[in-house]
Amino acid sequence: MNHPQESQVIRVGHSPDPDDAFMFFALAAERLNTGRYRFQHELVDIETLNRRAFSGELELTAVSLHAYAYLQDRYLLCNCGASMGERYGPMVVAKPGVSLEDLRNRVVAVPGTLTTAYLVLRMCLGNDFQHVVVPFDQILDVTAEGAYQGQPIDAGLVIHEGQLTYERQNLKLLVDLGQWWYDQTQLPLPLGANAIRKDLGNPTISEVERLLHLSIQYGLDHRQEALDYALQFGRGLDNASADRFVGMYVNEWTLDFGSRGREAVAELLRRGHTAGVIEQAIVPEFV
Repeated sequence: MNHPQESQVIRVGHSPDPDDAFMFFALAAERLNTGRYRFQHELVDIETLNRRAFSGELELTAVSLHAYAYLQDRYLLCNCGASMGERYGPMVVAKPGVSLEDLRNRVVAVPGTLTTAYLVLRMCLGNDFQHVVVPFDQILDVTAEGAYQGQPIDAGLVIHEGQLTYERQNLKLLVDLGQWWYDQTQLPLPLGANAIRKDLGNPTISEVERLLHLSIQYGLDHRQEALDYALQFGRGLDNASADRFVGMYVNEWTLDFGSRGREAVAELLRRGHTAGVIEQAIVPEFV
């Protein structure tokens, strides 16, 4: 795409995983006319993005909804770009012989303490638990091996495509937190969203969100092309599994949270505060 001289750079942060890659494909591959906006993509794991968002360096960034509770002064939630699952979500897996009840006294590998997965597991167990932060793409390996950097590991909190592949490593499911959340609330579990910096001003915020929506729609309309791009980020996934995984997290809520999705975000933040994990009561703000 040709960019006019007075172009404005929008730095975009998202995870190197298939659903985020699928969502941003049209922008990354310059399939859209973005006018004066030029998008620079930074692919980093979600916990790193959560931490970086505190300094506000990225204009548009994927964030965990748990992390958003601490970022409201700086960022608004976009109406599109959500990762939500109804009756499925992050999973806790372990080697045979470990039960969910055991976890209160065991060590769990987690992908970060600002992830929504960590927040919901805290709520599920009813208290804090011993945990070690491990890069998300190593959690299955360290759980199967039973150790990480000399620390014993009894279970793993799995996000991203590990939800489809954990059985290959002789691990068993202890709880699907998306199902647990649905049983508690009858709502889908909102995990991540795209957040845009408030100081960009309304015209830019509106236009960047419009382009993000177009990118998601382009991927849905050109599914195989977007999947081929996304597959390079699908560790161990074949085309069919990548298609299934993308379908789990790029769905009707990704184009727009909708009233039920917004209700789910508000309920997650409310319950997180009630459980004592989130310090302040937070009412989410959307573009």
